[in-house]
Amino acid sequence: MKVLAYEGIVDNGLIRLEENVQLPEKTRVYVIVPDWEAKRVAHVYSPRLVHPEQAKDFVKEMMVIEGPSDASI
Repeated sequence: MKVLAYEGIVDNGLIRLEENVQLPEKTRVYVIVPDWEAKRVAHVYSPRLVHPEQAKDFVKEMMVIEGPSDASI
């Protein structure tokens, strides 16, 4: 297999070769990224009930407090 190397940059999600390179359509290419480390992504998961039937214990209760209509904030 013959291998050629070209340098380029990623611009708006597209790889742009820095040299004036014309590759034929459907050419298979391989991208090697030097000096790049994948950033670790933190995942925050929603809590889950062991017993879903306990969900009714967590129903939100609301209390309405009425005050004078001319109350200032």
